[in-house]
Amino acid sequence: MPHTKTTALMTPLEDLKNRDDINKLVTCFYSKVREEKTLGPIFNRAIENWDTHLEHITDFWESSLLMSKSYQGNPVTAHKKLDVQENHSIDMNHFGIWINLWKETINEMYRGDIADLALRRARNMASILFIKMFEARSK
Repeated sequence: MPHTKTTALMTPLEDLKNRDDINKLVTCFYSKVREEKTLGPIFNRAIENWDTHLEHITDFWESSLLMSKSYQGNPVTAHKKLDVQENHSIDMNHFGIWINLWKETINEMYRGDIADLALRRARNMASILFIKMFEARSK
């Protein structure tokens, strides 16, 4: 009897719809960041309370993607401070790794317009944050 190949039915990925979806994305993403050999040490030095940080970052992305107005903070200031703490050693390679992990995590978990927006916004944010950090170095 010939061998037949069977394929399991896969559930199609859905789009980000609410805060819970964003929190799942952020939590999964930062678990990867914490383990990554280049980013992990930086984030693990910088973040004292991961539960609080994950809620804060969920607020950021919920505000950015779902227009919730839940985020209170200034990412530029936070990243400038981090760059000082890291002796100005953060470079575009760090942001590239960050973007690649973000893209990988989104693609594993979600598909749709909001997921695409999350990737575009992250790319723009990475560019702006790096430029602002670099500008602050020359002052």
